[in-house]
Amino acid sequence: MGGLTDRRPTFTTERLRLAPLTEDHLDHLVELDSDPEVLRFIWGRALTREESLRHGSKRIDLVGEARGIGAWAGYEDGTFVGWWTLQRDPDDDSTAELGYRLRREAWGRGLATEGSRALLDHAFTTLGLPRVWAGTMAVNAGSRGVMEKLGLRLERTVVEDWDEPLPGAELGEVYYAITREAWLRRT
Repeated sequence: MGGLTDRRPTFTTERLRLAPLTEDHLDHLVELDSDPEVLRFIWGRALTREESLRHGSKRIDLVGEARGIGAWAGYEDGTFVGWWTLQRDPDDDSTAELGYRLRREAWGRGLATEGSRALLDHAFTTLGLPRVWAGTMAVNAGSRGVMEKLGLRLERTVVEDWDEPLPGAELGEVYYAITREAWLRRT
């Protein structure tokens, strides 16, 4: 990993330290993905160790995008609480997708918002991206609340037919976004 990891800064917020995600964090990712409640709106079930390692490795591979984009492991008082990502949109290289996944013990305490705020500030003030977006299932009130607290605005709802839909899939997925100008006005 070496040099590529160095292009992603480590962020320190009031309660969090976000360090570039590396292979050293894989056991944390497996533990996080073993909680079915954490994955309720993503997979509808816990992942096996092999599935988690495969998906975790993809997040670590985001480092290859460099330019300050990738994934970060979040720690509160030295304890792993989850991960955050900022990844280039494959359809529009000038925008990025914000993502996060936290341990259940960290829910409802503002940590998702706090870590995301650090990444959004990085995206807009350091990288100069014009737009960042995020998405979730419409029924995921917690994640939607984080996006709204950050100033992201609902852009669209997409309802698809799934072979094995998760509960609430009939309400669709929602996509929120914020522009650099809107972010800078807020800060």
